[in-house]
Amino acid sequence: MTSLNAVVIFIRLLISLFIQRLLAVTLGEAGIAKIGQLRNLVQILTSTASLGTFNGIVKYVSQYETDKKTLSKLFSTAFILGAIGSIVSSAVLFLNAEFIALKLFGDDALIDVIKCLALIPPVVGLNRVFYGLINGLSDYKKFAKIELGTYILSAILMLVFLHFYSLKGVLFAIILTPIISFGVICAIFVRKIKTHIKWSELSLDMSFARPLLAFTLMSFISTVLLNYIELDIRTTITDRININEAGYWTAMNFISKNYMVFSSSLFTLYVIPKFAKIYTGSEFKSEVLHIYKTLLPLFGIGMILVYLLRDLLINIIYPDFDGLEVLFKWQLLGDFIRLATLVISHQFLAKKMVVTFVITELISLGLFYGLSKYFVDIHGAEGVVMAHFYRYIIYLFVVVFAVWLYFRNPNKNTAEPKINS
Repeated sequence: MTSLNAVVIFIRLLISLFIQRLLAVTLGEAGIAKIGQLRNLVQILTSTASLGTFNGIVKYVSQYETDKKTLSKLFSTAFILGAIGSIVSSAVLFLNAEFIALKLFGDDALIDVIKCLALIPPVVGLNRVFYGLINGLSDYKKFAKIELGTYILSAILMLVFLHFYSLKGVLFAIILTPIISFGVICAIFVRKIKTHIKWSELSLDMSFARPLLAFTLMSFISTVLLNYIELDIRTTITDRININEAGYWTAMNFISKNYMVFSSSLFTLYVIPKFAKIYTGSEFKSEVLHIYKTLLPLFGIGMILVYLLRDLLINIIYPDFDGLEVLFKWQLLGDFIRLATLVISHQFLAKKMVVTFVITELISLGLFYGLSKYFVDIHGAEGVVMAHFYRYIIYLFVVVFAVWLYFRNPNKNTAEPKINS
């Protein structure tokens, strides 16, 4: 799975290098900053349109893969929650389009971009349900095809729209990506969808509502709140320094997310389903060490190469982004510790440890937000990546302590109650 995932990520990275360079040369730092604003908003929408049920679907599909009756209840509830989330998300975006456009872009000329985005939540909600099914079944090959197909088609659309419509075209291309993803999923995964989701048999059954809503709370904190904080920090950098500095930080984030996507797909395809079936501290420790031995050395070598080749990468991807070089050290150090931490913290999602997840995530986000606001006045955009590093050092100790507390009482954690079928 790791090898297959690596091939997909490598191809994506090559495409991303080309597109990011073209965007940087064509739109400059200000354009990159505005693209970052929209991407954060789309990430928020990804959570709200499905009411954050994605990780819950992954968990319960892997847990009840052979129980068709229980899975029917799961998908019924997920679709209902998704419909509610989609309607609310669309209404909020459409009715507040002018305010959101001014807040995000400082320009009401982009109101039509937000109104167009308001039409997308139903597609986003369906995508998240289908992706949850794919990840829960750990269907690595089909997942890789869907990821790669979506990325290539989205890249082509972005290039065409950039050529004809400049920045606004890029923003519309980002908005239309969920529709492309939906089409690719239906083309590649339609048989499996029909096997596991009987549309004619779907009915309202709320027995899964409470478990899924627990994941909704966790998703809102980890996705909605995180992306809101990133939006606010980018606006702070723009207001206190200038939009070019905001563009440098956004560019660094793009580079980081391109290599971190390797780990994120690994978590949903492997870590959550695996942890969901582990109930003892010794098994958990053994699995974490196995993941560390497999993943961290490769990741560490990759990060060292990125750091050593940072000047070359900047010249290739973001020419003339003079303030970007100083951000690499702190971002890479923070991301390495982040990876080690995320492996352990996915136990909270796998075991639906809602209170623990909420507390630890609020600590993490609070540290990032507070440290960023403090350091940005002293160090500029570099202060934000410094905050990123310090935050994950503290967060690692918090997560390890929380998991240690969970496994202190082995009798309590040997089984998880089965949802009534």
